[in-house]
Amino acid sequence: MKPNTSELSFTRQFTLPPAKLWYLLTDPKMREIWGAPSEDATLVVEEASELSEGGYERHRCGPKDNPEFVVETRWYSLQDSELATFTETLLTGGHRIFTTLVTYGLTPVKTGTRLDIEIAISGFSDEDMRADIEEGWTAGLATLDKLAAREDANA
Repeated sequence: MKPNTSELSFTRQFTLPPAKLWYLLTDPKMREIWGAPSEDATLVVEEASELSEGGYERHRCGPKDNPEFVVETRWYSLQDSELATFTETLLTGGHRIFTTLVTYGLTPVKTGTRLDIEIAISGFSDEDMRADIEEGWTAGLATLDKLAAREDANA
């Protein structure tokens, strides 16, 4: 099997200060709110250690009536309100499908915070998961945009 790897990049602008955006990005309960890719999907955190380097999260995601996918998250580098690096491994039926290495970069700007996200994807089969992963992140970030706007309005 040849390597099944690819990369994604996203940039978003938020009116929130870096510390508030950091909280939305890293708190497990906030991730439950914005992490599901659609209204018909769910993301439920089953286990979460304290946010720290070496920390672990496990959540289920998928259709609300059958969240069949398990995602294991490991945090590797955390620079409060500036930089986070973590992996997410997706499993279904006990089989690992892919792992992503995700890096969040938060940069203060005049109007709030610029968020840069870099994602390296490594698939464990011949199936190319890039389009599915991109679709999930795009939808999740659209929900994060709405959540951040609500948080900003409540500030």
